[in-house]
Amino acid sequence: ISVEDIVEAHRKSGTFGYEEVAYLLLLGSLPTQAQQQRFNDVMARARTMPAGFTEDMILKAPSRNIMNQLARSVLALYSYDDRADDTALDNVLRQSIGLIARFPLIAANAFAAKRHYFDGDSLILHNPEPELSVAENILRMIRPDAAYTPEEAHLLDLMLILHAENSSNNSTFVCRAITSSGTDTYSAIAGAVGSLKGPLHGGANAKVMQMFRDIREHVGEAPDDASLDAYLDRILDGEAGDRSGKIYGLGHAVYTMSDPREVILKNRARHLAYEKGFEEEYNMLCSIERLAPGIFAEEKGSSKPVCANVDLFSGLIYRMLGISEDLYTPLFAIARVPGWCAHRVE
Repeated sequence: ISVEDIVEAHRKSGTFGYEEVAYLLLLGSLPTQAQQQRFNDVMARARTMPAGFTEDMILKAPSRNIMNQLARSVLALYSYDDRADDTALDNVLRQSIGLIARFPLIAANAFAAKRHYFDGDSLILHNPEPELSVAENILRMIRPDAAYTPEEAHLLDLMLILHAENSSNNSTFVCRAITSSGTDTYSAIAGAVGSLKGPLHGGANAKVMQMFRDIREHVGEAPDDASLDAYLDRILDGEAGDRSGKIYGLGHAVYTMSDPREVILKNRARHLAYEKGFEEEYNMLCSIERLAPGIFAEEKGSSKPVCANVDLFSGLIYRMLGISEDLYTPLFAIARVPGWCAHRVE
């Protein structure tokens, strides 16, 4: 099933698609309207934490990094599950739906705690609303005023759809490897979260924005091709940026000619960028996408095609949505839980 078809169907109907994708991944087919409604109802009932969990696990032990808090909270949920070690299919599906439902709530509360205890902001927690989609609830929970527009919610829903699954990447491999030992769902998913945190995996979207700020600082907000080309060459040589020799947002193990997720995000980001005054940022990312493959080929002496990946524009979209970089990778984790769980079921 083409992700473009799923995205286009929900764009035309004005509906949210992440829940449908979660159903598809877990159960192997697109749901009927009645099946989707039942799935959404089960998810809504699961959007609660055990009594005292938020206070004891999140507020009393806040973390500067939301991903570490997310992994720790997933492991802690084991203690609240009477069938935690039961690997029967029906139980694994129950646990999977519970984790999909709870990930946004854990991340939002962990972010609120981080802002309060480490950044000095007021502590504001919002409960999710059962009638709202996952994307709507995320925006409601992470914003102090709980306000969002339909356009913002649909754009975040698109991000969740595109990040929900992507073959045998690092975190999925970790989930499958841990699962193969016969261990419990919470251990397998917590391991995947730890893998996703890495800057060469889920953390790459934040690294793109760090690289972007570094480029603007050294070559200006609207550099010409020659200046940008020269600086990208220095980044690839490990002489600039974070000195890793990585141009973040470039390259993928599976996609070489084109990453279909990046194409969708790039097209969607353009309208929003020009509407919200981010055209310079958007144009620079487009220039990086255009110039970097040639620099990479010359530097590495390789004829292998290299294309931009989904991380190149995802950070900019989150920024245009006013979302803190603290949440970039946790949002990736929220989106990817159905994919991890589907691999565990398999």
